[in-house]
Amino acid sequence: MEYWRVEWHHDFDGEPVVLYSEIGPGRWETRRVQGYRAGRLLRADAEHEAGDVFLAEVPFGDIGDVAAQEEFSARVIDRREFEDVWRRAGWPHTIASRAR
Repeated sequence: MEYWRVEWHHDFDGEPVVLYSEIGPGRWETRRVQGYRAGRLLRADAEHEAGDVFLAEVPFGDIGDVAAQEEFSARVIDRREFEDVWRRAGWPHTIASRAR
């Protein structure tokens, strides 16, 4: 597994400003946490997605490609940091199961 923390620098209301991703076999995202300006943390996994909180629909590439984009700051984090954020995050109000 690989774990990423990506800060998204933007002025869009209601959009996350930080994304935490767990990347598994085949470079597919297996869990995600989205952090918002007000401090709210929402999570998704392969069984639970809702609204704008869902897993990537394509495999992940290289974190260097993300970090090279002006609107992002990206770095690999350790599992402990990801798990801490995952535990603090809540499920979106409307949970939908989604087959992959």
